Amino acid sequence: MEIRRASTVDELTAAGPLFDGPTRPEWAKRFLETPSHHLFLAYDAYDRQAPVGFVSGVETIHPDKGVEMFLYELAVAEPFRRRGIARALVERLAALARERGCYGMWVGVDTDNTPALATYRSAGARDGGVCTVMEWAFV
Repeated sequence: MEIRRASTVDELTAAGPLFDGPTRPEWAKRFLETPSHHLFLAYDAYDRQAPVGFVSGVETIHPDKGVEMFLYELAVAEPFRRRGIARALVERLAALARERGCYGMWVGVDTDNTPALATYRSAGARDGGVCTVMEWAFV
């Protein structure tokens, strides 16, 4: 496995099947141009053209807290799961967070998402307690 930081719209387009919806080139370009947005792609050792997983993160800053990394999304293609790819992607994002001086990293995860919880725990995360997500839909 190889993990590389995404740097082109073409790379993000190639990762399209891993995302929840189709990649929009204008959004991909904007994502890549935003210095606080990060996306790493995992490639199979035998096929380094098609990504098999990704993790994205966003640095957030607050006047009284400093900078932390929000793990925005993580996905691994079904045939490549349970091989440590997700853990390696999370660890790579955590390493970047440390390099960039973040005081911590967090992710929201459904309490019944056992595979995700296991992945995050294996990558060194601890349960921060019970959390409810409230959301607004503008579209």
